[in-house]
Amino acid sequence: MSAPKVYFTDMRCKVDESILDKMKRVVCAAGIRDIEMNKRFVAIKMHFGELGNLSFLRPNYAKVVADIVKEEGGIPYLTDCNTMYPGSRKNAVEHMDCANLNGFVTATTGCQIIIGDGLRGTDDVEVPINGTYVEKAKIGRAIADCDVLITLSHFKGHEITGFGGAIKNLAMGCASRRGKMEMHSQGKPRLDASKCVGCGKCAKSCGQDAISIVGGKAKVDADACVGCGRCIGMCAFDAIYAEYDQDGSIVDMKMVEYAAAVIKDRPSFHISVICDVSPYCDCHSGNDAPIIPDVGILASADPVALDKACVDLVLKQPVIPGSHLHDLCGKERPEDLLQCSQPGTRWQAHFEHSERMGLGNGGYELVKVD
Repeated sequence: MSAPKVYFTDMRCKVDESILDKMKRVVCAAGIRDIEMNKRFVAIKMHFGELGNLSFLRPNYAKVVADIVKEEGGIPYLTDCNTMYPGSRKNAVEHMDCANLNGFVTATTGCQIIIGDGLRGTDDVEVPINGTYVEKAKIGRAIADCDVLITLSHFKGHEITGFGGAIKNLAMGCASRRGKMEMHSQGKPRLDASKCVGCGKCAKSCGQDAISIVGGKAKVDADACVGCGRCIGMCAFDAIYAEYDQDGSIVDMKMVEYAAAVIKDRPSFHISVICDVSPYCDCHSGNDAPIIPDVGILASADPVALDKACVDLVLKQPVIPGSHLHDLCGKERPEDLLQCSQPGTRWQAHFEHSERMGLGNGGYELVKVD
């Protein structure tokens, strides 16, 4: 079997040429128009950025993709799922306000926004995957219901998973709040009594009667709790949360299985932009300086090949002086931050598990598009 092709263009532009023109050329060369989209709902999965963060992808990139989908007769919409942690995207109303404030409106994107897992992050669909770590992935309903899925990812560092690319966008980004909890933790929510107001909404939402109100505060019976995470979505005061107590290597493997569930039984296409490569996730309410120079835009039908190509290109880049990575033990290459350069590391296992799950192929052919 031939290696999957990953198409690449750098960020250099001729006079009077836009990077958006180059983006359209590279995604078309990679075969986005080969997907049947006529009269089909096409989800464009991306990150709208946390308020205060400026390293997320501009809405202009999304409009290039949405316009191509419409040219092919498709019905595009931008989507992301609510976050598990407190912030400006923890429910659909605040999430859409955040997207609007960061420039994502119909005039700039060419399509509507639908939050994938509903108002409180509890609207999901269980997709059987029978993986090593996950039996049923909990996917946001508006994503699970799409006919075609396109990911538009900002490739960057990540403090838990090493880096964030197409697989993380598929997995963590498409999971409902309880799905995110399943990947990040052992599955039992925690309670911060100092934030609890005793409203009782969490108790009413619990199907296991594992929550009661005692002395004006919620109390969770860990033995009765099944870790569904619905109470997290119901709490407006961030008093109930999931601890990030899962080992990072297990998080990586669970993400692979979630990503496989998301693209199961539907056409998918994947785009990654390597620019403004911050050391940490765009979920933070701020961003550090880029750690490497801008690299380019990549596209492929294979998310595993795409992520591997992005990693390989990033590892070839010089570190920007004065950046976090430059300060990190004086290293000259970004392998420590990405945690994926040496044989036997967890990211090698991550790519191997991706192939076992049928998610894609870590081998690839890089095709340059001018």
